[in-house]
Amino acid sequence: MWTLTVLGCDGSHAGLGGAASGYLLRSWASDISIWIDAGPGTFANLQLFTDPVRLSAIVLTHEHSDHCTDVAGFRTAALRTWGWERDPVPVYAAPGVRERIGVEDDSVLQFEEVGDSDGVDVGNLRLRFSRTDHGPVTLAVRVEGDGKSLGYSADSGPAWSLSELGTDLDLALCEATFTMDHEGKAGHMSGRQAGASARAARARRLVLTHRWPTVPASALKEEAEESFGGVVDQAAVGRGFSL
Repeated sequence: MWTLTVLGCDGSHAGLGGAASGYLLRSWASDISIWIDAGPGTFANLQLFTDPVRLSAIVLTHEHSDHCTDVAGFRTAALRTWGWERDPVPVYAAPGVRERIGVEDDSVLQFEEVGDSDGVDVGNLRLRFSRTDHGPVTLAVRVEGDGKSLGYSADSGPAWSLSELGTDLDLALCEATFTMDHEGKAGHMSGRQAGASARAARARRLVLTHRWPTVPASALKEEAEESFGGVVDQAAVGRGFSL
């Protein structure tokens, strides 16, 4: 069984009591834990759901601060609080991320830059990356193994589709920052566009994330349900999904 736990899901900045983008993916059968994106507030929430020392890998989709900067806090805790005694955690990161965070490879973190169409293995899980419609270089990721598959859009405008990650996703985690009234005004998807993207990828389930803090979740969900034609859920801090 896999579980996906939302550590943060606010778009571009954290709202009241919220956190920016971050997710914990766990394959219980394989004892693998992957921290996907590390926006502000997500490291604090990560510690509520797992021992960070047990992380198998970290994935950072792009250099915007709402997706990566809490890795620095993780490193500080490892060096000064936990008495780090294990191998470095592999960090699979888009170009520019390490420079944005301002850390070097050491006993805690081992960075590997990845790009469009690259693939890496974390235990028996296969990760494959796809560049999205978002600047700077931003990488969506498909994770598959144990007979399961997850697709995460990271940040993207509508010129990219979840179908670029392949079809028949068990769960699609897709950004839906604004309602359709804002289409064409920002480099992000609306709820309607996220639903259409998941439909094109023949996803079985859709979870919306990266909502701008002042946009009603119900409005995004309604748009997405109409265009997706299937089950749609809204990400919320602490919410878990089973695959």
